[in-house]
Order: sequence, then C-alpha cells, then structure tokens
Amino acid sequence: MRAKISTVGTYVPPKVLTNADLEKMVDTNDQWIVERTGIRERHIVEKGTATSDLAVEAAKNCLAIRGIDASELDAIIVATVTPDMTFPATACLVQNKLGASKAWGFDLSAACSGFIYALQVGAKLVESGAHTKVMVIGADVMSSILDYTDRATCILFGDGAGAVLLEPCADGEIGLVDFWHEVDGSGGASLRMPAGGSLLPTSEETVRNRQHYVVQDGQAVYKFAVRKMAEAAVTVLERNGLHGDELDCFIPHQANKRIIQATADRLGLPEERVVINIDRYGNTTAGTIPLAMGTAMEEGRLKKGDIVLLASVGAGFTVGATLLRWEI
Repeated sequence: MRAKISTVGTYVPPKVLTNADLEKMVDTNDQWIVERTGIRERHIVEKGTATSDLAVEAAKNCLAIRGIDASELDAIIVATVTPDMTFPATACLVQNKLGASKAWGFDLSAACSGFIYALQVGAKLVESGAHTKVMVIGADVMSSILDYTDRATCILFGDGAGAVLLEPCADGEIGLVDFWHEVDGSGGASLRMPAGGSLLPTSEETVRNRQHYVVQDGQAVYKFAVRKMAEAAVTVLERNGLHGDELDCFIPHQANKRIIQATADRLGLPEERVVINIDRYGNTTAGTIPLAMGTAMEEGRLKKGDIVLLASVGAGFTVGATLLRWEI
C-alpha cells in the first residue's frame, strides 16, 4: 500500500507585519531585507493566539476541501517548535478543538524540517495499513519566540500553518515515492532557543538575559543550508534515477530566497518550476512547505501526475527531501 497527499489546507493570521513596520522597530530597511532574504511582509498573530489555533484552522480548511468530518481522522501529527505549552502535546489540543474523537496524535520537533519529517511518519502509518486518514500539520507562531530588538532574527520569521491529509493511493496512483533525511547535531548551537528546557529552566535570570528568544549564527546557517538542501535534493533524485530537469515542481522550505535559488540552480530548474512565496509569509518554520503547496495550487502550478520534490534544512541541523507524485 502506498500513501498520497489527498488534500491541502492552509491558514495564516490576518495581521501583516511589513518591512516598513520593522523599520520603525529596529535599525533595518526594506531594501536590505528584500535583497538578503526576499521577504517583504509576514503574518503575525494577535496576542493570545496559539499554535493550536492556527493548526486547527488549517486542518478545518483541509477537511472542508476533502468533504469529510474530523471524526474520520485516525491520527494527527503536529510539527512545531512553538507548542502551546511544554505539555500536553499541541496535537492533543488540536484533536480536542477539532472534535477528532477517534484520532490519536503527537508532536514532532524538527524545526524547519518538521513538516517533511512528520509527512514521512504519517505516510508510514498509512503504508503499514494501520490507518487510512492521517492529518499532518506544520504550524508555528514564531513571533512568540522572537526578540523584536534583534534585527538579525526578527525580520526573518512569520506565523502560519498548513495541513495535509494522507490517504492510501487508489489504483494507478503512486503518491509518496522516496525520502532522504539527515541530522547533523554539531550545528545545534547555530540556531536555537537557549532557555526554557531542562538544561536552563525558566528563571528570573534567563528572562533577564533574554534567553527565551531565537538565537542564530546567520552565516553558519546560511552556508550549511545552501550546501545541504541541494545535496539532499540531488540524493533523493539520483536514488530514483531522476535529474532535476525532470521535476515538474520544486517546493522548498522558505527560509531565504537566495538559498532557494542556489538549490534550483544546482538542480537546473527554471524559475517557473520553483515555488517561492517567502515574500508574502517569511519563514513560518514548519508551516512553509504546506503553505507553499497551497500557493502552488492557487496559482495552478500543480496537476495530477506531476513529479514534485520537497526539501528543507532546519535547526538541529535537520535536513530532508521528499519525492512524490501529485495525486490531487
């Protein structure tokens, strides 16, 4: 049995934070941000809106498009690094808010590679025959862990969520074909939130030292991402006897437009086959790839039978690439 993506649903909060807005908050400017990242604006939640809220909206959209009730779901996997709280898992909160009474679930933490990793876990539940409807959600409220006095990080991220439904392939369908995942833990210090875990529990000192915000070594992350996203993409293609120019659509993690373009160049892909929406959403971490799927569908850039490649690099460092046939 093979698994396929049968539906995609997305959601971003309505509030928009533009580069012009950021110019009033930190020492930066629109030209600098656009030239180095490709970002023009990002969506930000209102105070009191949690990751589970975004995830639920994306899931509801997904279910509505598919025309099924949440009670039909077997499992829910939420990829996030901004859970509502340390525990219970955000998946439990989503399950309850959706009314998915028959579903079990859990969270998966792999930063920007979270959705791709969760996609494979969900696919294996379907391929094993254990389940027929698995919801995989990538959702993050990155604004909740950003220091808006740090111009190196606050310009990069936005809030958003995307969900896909995984189901068994019908006769003649191929669905998810192959994947390549990799972790290089030696890069963990390059992109992290230092405090709030068991190593540095929350205290007056950690709050005073601003250790509950994203900290990034931008150059280290950029160099690793440029190299490894392309390597992962090439690896999974070569394992399946394919070349980059045979892809119909490349849907990469949206961290930096220059990283995306470098990977596309390595694959020999023209611009029209690469999905880029970072200008509208920024880096929504686990939400970027499903949001980009939504953009590709809205723009009519995906059709049934297309060969599609997903790729990501995230904190950890985590690396992932997924090859699939589009079956929607």
